[in-house]
Amino acid sequence: MWPKDVGIKAMEVYFPAQYVEQTELEQFDGVSAGKYTIGLGQSRMGFCNDREDVNSLCLTVVHRLMDRYGIKPKDVGRLEVGTETILDKSKSIKSVLMQLFEPYGCTDIEGVDSTNACYGGTAALLNAVAWVESSAWDGRLAVVVAADNAVYAAGSARPTGGAGAIAMVVGPDAPLIIDRGVRSSYMKHAYDFYKPNLKSDYPVVDGHLSIQCYLGALDNCYQTYQEKVKKKYKENVTLEYFDAMLFHSPYCKLVQKSFARLAFVDFLNTPKDEVSKKYPDLEKYHNVKLENSYTDKDIEKAFMTLSKVAFSQKTQPSLFLANQVGNMYTPSVYSGLASLLINRPIKELAGSKVGVFSYGSGLCSTMYSITIANQTEEGSNLMKLISALQYIKPQLSARHKISPTDYTKVLEWREQNCHTVPFSPQSNTTDMFPGTYYLEKVDEKYRRTYKRV
Repeated sequence: MWPKDVGIKAMEVYFPAQYVEQTELEQFDGVSAGKYTIGLGQSRMGFCNDREDVNSLCLTVVHRLMDRYGIKPKDVGRLEVGTETILDKSKSIKSVLMQLFEPYGCTDIEGVDSTNACYGGTAALLNAVAWVESSAWDGRLAVVVAADNAVYAAGSARPTGGAGAIAMVVGPDAPLIIDRGVRSSYMKHAYDFYKPNLKSDYPVVDGHLSIQCYLGALDNCYQTYQEKVKKKYKENVTLEYFDAMLFHSPYCKLVQKSFARLAFVDFLNTPKDEVSKKYPDLEKYHNVKLENSYTDKDIEKAFMTLSKVAFSQKTQPSLFLANQVGNMYTPSVYSGLASLLINRPIKELAGSKVGVFSYGSGLCSTMYSITIANQTEEGSNLMKLISALQYIKPQLSARHKISPTDYTKVLEWREQNCHTVPFSPQSNTTDMFPGTYYLEKVDEKYRRTYKRV
């Protein structure tokens, strides 16, 4: 027997306590007003100072998750981490997190790290689901952690950074059920975004290729997902099939373009004799091949206009954290899930179908779907999950603003000390959220010590 309704039972979101305002960054960078806010769709960008790194982000989010939901170390049988922020080429972040379990004598915990750009969190989640559904499952919970510090060299990509972590509990009888047997993946070799220089935190980015790879992966995943649902459930999938659609968000405007892309795929799948009735002004695009349309601005504009209302209903609510924190990399699409849960009434969420598209450059991508349990009563698992996320908005408001000048100094300081040992961080810890882990020091053997606020 399969365990019933395997999926996400609990979620915790963490972002650093400081941010930079994108309008101020526009002025600082000397670009036209609206370039980052309207052009990219971003308002604020969270970032780590020298007190936080990917290890501390993970320690913070896992400790907070276990506290908030009353999870005991002995309850966890698998712990998976997805990240692309590498501090060590050998030692996994999962092993660092064992500091939270060892004092309780809990060391029988499976799982390590998954790495491929922004896709690692999804790889970790799918591994956790597979474990719960396997003969190896011993009845305990799986915890999945996705965390990154996303920074770019000075230039046009810098405003698309961000930082944060999300932890999720995976098990049976979940309020967010991951649909079985219909997920689709698209994997390919590409140099669209990569980090070959191990002395630097910064990636090498081919912006145009990156967008083309992302949209191409989306096209392929969507079409394969459609085929699998058709085969398994005899149902036709269009955007109408989903009550909400979540995307990995490098920046919010690309998500809007991606939603329009799916509308374009639906349009191309419409039988020719129906096109003139359904899309009278768009007939001229019906013979266009998908692969020839990535740089066609007319098509992009036409389908963004066509899908505008549906986008505002199905996807806009999920971009709240992406707009306020930036691109967290591996947690990005899951910040979309958390945003959806805190921005929609429970009556709308209960029983709904949510499409999820996860993308990581290089490239790996998967589309899958979540069925939200039809639970609206007080004390239900869904109500508990949504109630537990209500701290997100007040915590976003409680962050403090840093000037672009000081933000730039933080990045320059991090650049200079990327591999310096011994190293003592300079930033104070007084402004951090309670319960946040911070880097105390790196000793002469590169060993990192953390404390908790």
